[in-house]
Amino acid sequence: QVQLVESGGGLVQAGGSLRLSCAASGLFFGRNAMGWFRQAPGREREFVAGISWIGNYTNYADSVKGRFTISRDNAKNTVYLQMNNLKPEDTAVYSCAADDYGLGSSNELKYDYWGQGTQVTVSS
Repeated sequence: QVQLVESGGGLVQAGGSLRLSCAASGLFFGRNAMGWFRQAPGREREFVAGISWIGNYTNYADSVKGRFTISRDNAKNTVYLQMNNLKPEDTAVYSCAADDYGLGSSNELKYDYWGQGTQVTVSS
């Protein structure tokens, strides 16, 4: 059974930082691209960042470029999202997703497995 479990969310002031983690089990992590998506109340889910299964290609939403960094540790079956200079508009539930042999696409339909999400709240 595939499981993706996010952690690291919380409440932070604007300008602060958080690091999200997503631990994967039940799949061949090393051959899966990983993505982070977020959904704010009343809004559609949106792509945040993706990383290829090899880890040599990353992809970011324009809204987070230069502030967020996605990385992966295949030895730990974990993908990370380092979020710096957080803004109130970054407030959302952040979920990770896995895409077999993918490149970290922004298209959520390419992802096969999803975690439950972790709440990130940024106060002004």
